[in-house]
Amino acid sequence: MSPDSEPSKTLSVEESAGAALAAQKAMGLDKEGIPLVGGARVADPPLEPTPEFLAELQRESEALENETPQAILKWAVDRYAPKFTMATAFGPEGMTIIHMLAEIAPETPIFNLETGYQFEETMQLRERVRERYGVTVEYKYPKMSVEEFEKENGGPVYLTDPNRCCFERKLRVLHEAARGWHAWASAIRRDQSEDRAKAPIVGWDKKFQLVKISPLANWTKQQVWSLIMKEGIPYNPLHDRGYPSIGCQPCTRSVMAGEDERAGRWSGFQKTECGLHN
Repeated sequence: MSPDSEPSKTLSVEESAGAALAAQKAMGLDKEGIPLVGGARVADPPLEPTPEFLAELQRESEALENETPQAILKWAVDRYAPKFTMATAFGPEGMTIIHMLAEIAPETPIFNLETGYQFEETMQLRERVRERYGVTVEYKYPKMSVEEFEKENGGPVYLTDPNRCCFERKLRVLHEAARGWHAWASAIRRDQSEDRAKAPIVGWDKKFQLVKISPLANWTKQQVWSLIMKEGIPYNPLHDRGYPSIGCQPCTRSVMAGEDERAGRWSGFQKTECGLHN
């Protein structure tokens, strides 16, 4: 070494790892050397729930537990877009996430399961979302119209078998709509019901075979509505008429004071979920 030359710097283990990760990202690879597409791993067929991947999701969920919903959504977009989407029924939580995504990643595809039984007030929110955010929520339809479905089954199926009605008008449609995506945003809150009490921030959705991200999981109803009021987020006017949870019109009623907020769903049946989240 010449007297004028500077001694070479020895990188620490952390610095070496950071430099290697930066180099991988520059080449379009994730930390495990797997190619990325807009932050999401290339996967065709879709992501596989290997033990290693499930453990990774658990670590990510725990790391995000105390983050804001906006930070969680930003992470989801960075990690999975353009293979990241959202299904919405235009509930207060869904509208809150749409509001956040409009600021973070307005290009995120959003869709609604148009069963043919939705309230008119619910469907009007689609236009309000377009006017407010410039976002067009895509309708996903069952193969049969309501008229065809009821004719084939001798009348309204929701009166005799609401589980089958939900499967045919919602779940079957969502299974088809979920193909090709790596992750989707869910609007559930843990305090909504016992079925949702243990929902992770990030987890594997076994039913639809993709990553499920619930940025509002640890928020309360009050937090959601406080933001809606503060930001002027559009919401369904039925909420002002005693409908805290809104699904299809024939299977939704207003609730009485002191009832669970989902007590108005499928009233008279031993059913509290349509099957999307349980």
